[in-house]
Amino acid sequence: MPMIHFEPVPRSIRVSDLLALLQTVGGLDRQRVGRIELRGGSATVEVPEGWQFRLARVLDGQVLGNRPVRVWAERAERSNPAGEDHFQRLARLLELEGAAEARQAAERARRLSPADAERSGTTLIDLVLVDEDSGLGGRRLWSLSKRTRAPLPWTTLDVGSPVVLSEEAKRPGAPLRGVVFRRDESTIGVAMATSDDDPGDHATWRLDLGDDQVSFQRQRSALERAAAARGDRTAKLRDVLLGEREPAFSAESDEPPLDPGLNAAQQQAVRLALAARDVALIHGPPGTGKTTAVIELIRRAVRRGERVLACAPSNMAVDNLLLRLVAARERVVRLGHPARVLPELREHTLDLLVESHPDVRLARKLVKQALGLFRQAARYTRAKPEPGARQATRQEARALLADARRLENQAVAHLLDTADVLCATTTGLDSEVLGTRHFDLAVIDEACQSVEPGCWIPLLRCDRVVLAGDHCQLPPTVISPEAVAEGLGISLFERLMARFGPSIARQLTVQYRMNEAIMAFPSREFYTDTLLADPSVRGHCLSDLPGVRATPLTEMPIEFIDTAGAGFDEEIEPDGESRLNREEAALVARKVRELLDAGLAAADLAVIAPYGAQVRLLRELLPVAGLEIDSVDGFQGREKEAVVISLVRSNAGGEIGFLSDIRRMNVAMTRARRKLLMIGDTATLCTHPFYQRLIENLESQSAYRTVWEEAS
Repeated sequence: MPMIHFEPVPRSIRVSDLLALLQTVGGLDRQRVGRIELRGGSATVEVPEGWQFRLARVLDGQVLGNRPVRVWAERAERSNPAGEDHFQRLARLLELEGAAEARQAAERARRLSPADAERSGTTLIDLVLVDEDSGLGGRRLWSLSKRTRAPLPWTTLDVGSPVVLSEEAKRPGAPLRGVVFRRDESTIGVAMATSDDDPGDHATWRLDLGDDQVSFQRQRSALERAAAARGDRTAKLRDVLLGEREPAFSAESDEPPLDPGLNAAQQQAVRLALAARDVALIHGPPGTGKTTAVIELIRRAVRRGERVLACAPSNMAVDNLLLRLVAARERVVRLGHPARVLPELREHTLDLLVESHPDVRLARKLVKQALGLFRQAARYTRAKPEPGARQATRQEARALLADARRLENQAVAHLLDTADVLCATTTGLDSEVLGTRHFDLAVIDEACQSVEPGCWIPLLRCDRVVLAGDHCQLPPTVISPEAVAEGLGISLFERLMARFGPSIARQLTVQYRMNEAIMAFPSREFYTDTLLADPSVRGHCLSDLPGVRATPLTEMPIEFIDTAGAGFDEEIEPDGESRLNREEAALVARKVRELLDAGLAAADLAVIAPYGAQVRLLRELLPVAGLEIDSVDGFQGREKEAVVISLVRSNAGGEIGFLSDIRRMNVAMTRARRKLLMIGDTATLCTHPFYQRLIENLESQSAYRTVWEEAS
């Protein structure tokens, strides 16, 4: 029989608890369940053929023993000792993911009209060129806006997104590929390699999200190299990360922190990470200063004479590290496309540092001289040149070009070798740039947002690694349902936490973001009630902010408005697949305007909805400058003084879709500092135990009321 895996499983869980979960949530008759094995914080269950992937999708993220549990399916043939090893499985799942992305893009192009494609958030149409410039390491920069000069619609295209630019008139010619380097309300900037294409005075353009084949190739290559390693440091580290050897630690040092503001939990996490000989984890729940601890770790490692590779899966997370390291005056270089870096940090990118290096300025002069010599050798003259003169001129030009390349390579090598810290995305490490350079320590921040293959790229270049993240928040984004069911969505951080637990990890416990009332339920549900609100935030509320009037709405830190029985029914977006709830959106808009009327600045307020269709509807209802309205994913790692959450789902069948991934709600609820307002239909939501417990908790705080009370 096929097997499904559960991790982590609390030691108090019994076979009967797993059977109850399989039956009540998974819909599988317990008589059809095969062998169940509980061992060391994990469990395996035999299930009928054809059920494994469905159960994995339904059960993944459910609470078992007051903790979210990860569930994935195992293909039947993998039980054969001659089947896939760990890296072969990851490579196969990576291929599934790549194929799913390609199918999704092809299906979107085939099925959706241009207008529908734009509504999906992955396309912008009817664009015109409003400005053209050069920069960012010699790249060509286009600024595009709507032909009507209207604001850009909601889109997932953001700084760092790979994009494909094609002319809507479909003139012959290949589409242009580039990277978004800037976006504001009305324009989007795209950086491309230098080309001679004439944009045309009246051309209109379409911008589509592109794929990133380079990233996939680097991940596949890293998996192959990790599997093939023999007798070196990579092989030893690999054996630890696969659980074949126990991680080793040196004695912890009690040296004082460089940052005197670190709390005791942060200092403990840094001490453990510095003592790790192989791997350590820093578990940072929302608002607990995880990146602050990571920066302390990097700086302390540099003081010990170590070279550090600092990575994260997203450009935004890497820039966050870079910004703090620059502020601490560390010698740091940012790798990667300058267009993917915040404008204020681009001067620290390798491309622009190289361009300003004296050797490279000399190299540019040599190139100009070489090109002049080539033109001279090719020029027709009346006088017959001396025998061998043209050949000698070309040879001199080639020598100048060789000198120019040598100077450029020397400049790059000098910049890389004199930096104490190199910063890059996990998939942005280019072997052509880095060569064989190796690092004493690799630090991967936001590690839970990366699929495991992405982490193996920096792992090949380090002696030891520290992963920082929170496996109780959003997992890596994986499109392929089969790849998700077989575990591609389980990050390396999460797998190591389940395998080794507290022996290699320290959790941060003091949070500096949320009012204690907002923190209480997530702390109990996801972090075994271990979070403590720092006194600076424990009781703060909106009415404490300058210019905000004291009203019941601004004085109460957390509220839930229940729309059950009010006829606020969800619907499918016309000509789309996403969901919206018009009546609920109107109520959200009314509450947002109440907050703004009370004096809250629009920039301090966010509206979060789990569905793109609801996001688009709310943006139409609330065209307020500075107000951010986005999906849960768009607010990962961010915070606002006040957050309003529209939960959307309201139907007779009690179906809640991907709201059943409760980690998504953990992220949404923990973005708020002083005010959290949730609006939803408990008759639908409370078919899930998590939302039932949420409502019970809010009722105990007198923070629950119905839409009927709201109207009275």
